[in-house]
Amino acid sequence: MSEVTGREHYDNQVLAGPGGVMTDEVGVITGDLAVRTEVRDDQAHVAVRYLDAEEWYTLTGSPAPLAGHTGEEVHEAVLAAIQAGLPGGLA
Repeated sequence: MSEVTGREHYDNQVLAGPGGVMTDEVGVITGDLAVRTEVRDDQAHVAVRYLDAEEWYTLTGSPAPLAGHTGEEVHEAVLAAIQAGLPGGLA
């Protein structure tokens, strides 16, 4: 866990699975991605970017409620979903 402007967040790198991942800003992105899950007000805000890029994109369906899970648990679930392919975004 790290702190970004006083907020809990988690960062990892992942290879997007078949179909890539859907973002609000640019649609589907594929390949090696950086994933950040930031916890704010009992919600997980998930963003992705290409590894060598500066611009972050909102994962479609984000923010998602923590629903009794920790930020780390949600982040791990998001990573697994991206590795499997998440072309429709968070459901």
